[in-house]
Amino acid sequence: MDIRTLIIDRFSVDKTQAVGNATVLNAKGKPIFTCKSLERGWNNNERMISCVPKGRYTMKLRWSGRFGANLWELKNVPNRSECKLHSANYWHELNGCLALGLSLRDINGDGEVDATSSRRAMKDFTRAMGNATEAEIIIR
Repeated sequence: MDIRTLIIDRFSVDKTQAVGNATVLNAKGKPIFTCKSLERGWNNNERMISCVPKGRYTMKLRWSGRFGANLWELKNVPNRSECKLHSANYWHELNGCLALGLSLRDINGDGEVDATSSRRAMKDFTRAMGNATEAEIIIR
């Protein structure tokens, strides 16, 4: 089985949003996909309004009735549940989840960077994950 790891390297975090670089590594540690990440800002790990705490977590591919698709969900996040990776362009579309985008720029003119081409980034991410149904995510 070819194990995958997703690394999120945040480079900007405030109360509003957290943005970073996302990289999928194959079993040999070689980068096979890169994009940008977007989350809500750090708000003391409060449910629905905070990004996920830094750390190492297991991710599992699970069906989401809400989204009507298989989504990657982070497991064992302290005091949290339902932390998923899904498409979103704006931080306020995320309730403790993570979005991926091909680039970051202010799409709507509100002064905050947004994730561009999020659906495309999620498709590319899914392709990079191959047939895996479980993986590791490291957020730093």
